[in-house]
Amino acid sequence: MQQEDELIIQMVLQGRHSAYAILVNRYQAYVFTLVLRYVNDRGLAEELAQDVFVKAYRSLADFKGNSKFSTWLYTIVSTTCISYLRKRKDEMVLLGQERLHSLSDHLSDNETADDMMERKSSKKILSDAIMMLPQDDAQVITLFYQLEQSIEEIAIILGATANNVKVKLHRARQKLRVVIDAKFINELK
Repeated sequence: MQQEDELIIQMVLQGRHSAYAILVNRYQAYVFTLVLRYVNDRGLAEELAQDVFVKAYRSLADFKGNSKFSTWLYTIVSTTCISYLRKRKDEMVLLGQERLHSLSDHLSDNETADDMMERKSSKKILSDAIMMLPQDDAQVITLFYQLEQSIEEIAIILGATANNVKVKLHRARQKLRVVIDAKFINELK
């Protein structure tokens, strides 16, 4: 897909501006989900996602292909959302997994309702624990585990070295473990 994205970008840069719609369609859910992790408002998330695509379009010539387009796009999402939140003096909020719409839509053949509820509860605990971490720790955990970015991709996004990201991820995991143990495990006792 990376080569395909680069071909589409070349088409846009050569004047076929309508080809940009292909990238928008391909990444709109990705961008919206990322933006929604920063702001707790679907309408605002839609507006900011649109801003992200406008900024990406205007900066398309700056994409060098050294990373995946999605990684480059994430940096635009991040800077756009952080800039917005700084202007509004809001706190960053990482949202957990979206709520399940209906029980039957999410059950596999062998999964019972109890299994599904336990899985949902575990995701909620993890999401709540991540929200309790400092912003930088929550960001690196979210990028690695929830958005499945590689160490190298996270390094590009954060403007850090791969080794620095490994250290940050290790420390963030330790803090997450402490939060889960202190807040959630102790509550169950």
